[in-house]
Amino acid sequence: MPWLSVQHAKGRKILRVEAGIAMAFNISDHVLVPKHMLLSAEQAEQLLKKYGIEAGQLAKISKADPAVKDMKPAKGTIVKIVRKSPTAGKTVYYRVVV
Repeated sequence: MPWLSVQHAKGRKILRVEAGIAMAFNISDHVLVPKHMLLSAEQAEQLLKKYGIEAGQLAKISKADPAVKDMKPAKGTIVKIVRKSPTAGKTVYYRVVV
């Protein structure tokens, strides 16, 4: 059953609607959702060193994103996303959890 909640944040009202289907199926099993993996601290360090960047320079992903929510990632964790591509075979993206 869907439910609504109204949250107040910094003088604004935020309407939140939850469909209540989180238990119905695992979203990561859907064919259109690319594979998401959490990197270990060592893997993250190697990645940042390889590209000469800091974690804050990566694109962001919310810890509430349905694709990673069940992994319960900590803020600052790096997520590796592998997408299938018809031209490149597969492409890899990295996001930092906020």
